[in-house]
Amino acid sequence: MPAIAETTIDALERVGTALADPTRRRILLVLLDGPAYPADLADALGLGRTNISNHLACLRGCGLVR
Repeated sequence: MPAIAETTIDALERVGTALADPTRRRILLVLLDGPAYPADLADALGLGRTNISNHLACLRGCGLVR
């Protein structure tokens, strides 16, 4: 079995951390219906825009959203 690159392991850890949070999972479920502005996500999930923006930054950082 070939060795797994450290960068691959790091990327998987970031994705795992992102998906471990229930709010980020809820954001991803809403985004399955299509793109949405942070304000729309905040309204849909009953959360503040700053909170949503912080979660989106995490999801962007690991490549789950653009």
